[in-house]
Parts: sequence; C-alpha cells; structure tokens
Amino acid sequence: MRPFLEANVVIDVLAARELHWRASARVLTIVEKQRTKALVAAHSITKIYYLLSRHLNRRKARAAVVDLLNLVQVAAVDHDVLLQALSLGWDDVEDAVQAAAALAAGATHLITHNPRDFSGLTIPVVTPDEFIPV
Repeated sequence: MRPFLEANVVIDVLAARELHWRASARVLTIVEKQRTKALVAAHSITKIYYLLSRHLNRRKARAAVVDLLNLVQVAAVDHDVLLQALSLGWDDVEDAVQAAAALAAGATHLITHNPRDFSGLTIPVVTPDEFIPV
C-alpha cells in the first residue's frame, strides 16, 4: 500500500482544522501504526510549511514538517511530472501536479476531500472517511 495524501488532508491534521480533522487524523494514524510510508508531493511540503507558519509560528511549523517527513515519503515533482501534469489539461494545475506526482511515485490510491477534482485518475481516489488500508 502506497497511499498519496493530498496536501489538504495533511494540513487538516497539523493545523487542527475542525471540519475534516477527525477523518484526516485517522488516515495519518493508520499510516503510522502500519508503518506504511504514505506519499506527499514535494511542492506540498513548502505549502504545508507556509500555511502552518502563518497559523502557528515558524518554529512550530518547522517541527511539524520534520515530524511529517519522518512519517511520509516525498513524491518528486520534477520536469517530467510537471509536463505530465500540464498534459492532463485540468483547470487546477496544483491538483494536476499532485495527481502526476502520485502516479509517478507508484501510489496505490490518492486520498483527498475532493475526489471530483481528480476524476479520470487511473488509481482509486478516496476521501479520508473512505480510506480502508488493504
């Protein structure tokens, strides 16, 4: 199992965002307990740090990102991934980059709160509530 976590799933937990916190935290708990390395796109790490530093502070954001990096593997966002993302023709380029990074890294599925944003992806796209590890 190699689940790919869309950035907002991670941010929900680290920023304790009320609406989706519980389901997203459950996903990270499963990943941690099963010692399975989930994937997160490289560009999501900087987005996560930036948002957390504004929500918390830089020191806490840095510590949270270090903890995250000990839990996940970083899916590359390189030249080929960016070209693949742009070839998808999606309106939301950030979602396209996450999808292309997930595919290039061999993700088994993508976990997001907005499955419709990833329609047409060749791997299963599930919400945190739907995530059941195999």
